[in-house]
Amino acid sequence: MQAFPLALMAFVFYLAAASWQALTLLRRVPPRSLLVRGLGSLAVALHLTVSIGLLIADGSLLPGFSTSAVLITGLAGLLLLITSMFKPVLNIAAALFPFSGLVLLLGTEMPTPASTNGMTPGIALHAASSALAFAVLAIAALQAVLVGIQNKALKHHRIRGVVQALPPLTTMERVLFEMIWVGMGLLTLAIGSGIIFLDDMFAQHLVHKTVLSLLAWLVFATLLICHHRLGWRGMRAVHWTLGGYIALLLAYFGSKFVLEVLLTTN
Repeated sequence: MQAFPLALMAFVFYLAAASWQALTLLRRVPPRSLLVRGLGSLAVALHLTVSIGLLIADGSLLPGFSTSAVLITGLAGLLLLITSMFKPVLNIAAALFPFSGLVLLLGTEMPTPASTNGMTPGIALHAASSALAFAVLAIAALQAVLVGIQNKALKHHRIRGVVQALPPLTTMERVLFEMIWVGMGLLTLAIGSGIIFLDDMFAQHLVHKTVLSLLAWLVFATLLICHHRLGWRGMRAVHWTLGGYIALLLAYFGSKFVLEVLLTTN
């Protein structure tokens, strides 16, 4: 399969969809959700086609660094498009789509080794739930950035431009916490299935991934509990969401990057 031409086409569609949504946020063009979803759907379809090809080439559902990045960003784009039909989250496409397209282009040119673990149903459950948790919480992190921008703008009485194009802050925050709840459920499943089905989650090559994943789980759990009990919201919720996602980012990609990119180039 010639992955790069498909990736390049996906990047063009991603860029077109993101550009229109960004101009909508800046109030330069009228909202065209069907146009953005249509272009985004074409991009995601090509993206996932390339992802499947890379997975087949890796020969494992536990792929290497670049294939994982390509797969996760493709899933994030798909989940965003599906969610946008029910929730006002399409504005996230302005940031997610160009990033997904760039990751796709780079990922097709940077093959990395796959995991040597045998693929049992239990490990497949762990891999799938991990990927979905990461994708959902990626969308939540971008939603948190928009909530932070909106919160600061309203605090300083700046209600024009991007803020004027966003849904009400209460709606934005409600959607944010709904995403975190879904992501937490998937993350709990990923950690639980890993403990049950992986041979040793605290082996030397996995211990930092395990510790950082548990740290991310604790951060998100604390945020959800304190939101329910103490009414945490606003910038505090934004900071905790981004902090939890950074821990998860390091857990999911940190060890892969060190082991497969840095150490293999030295």
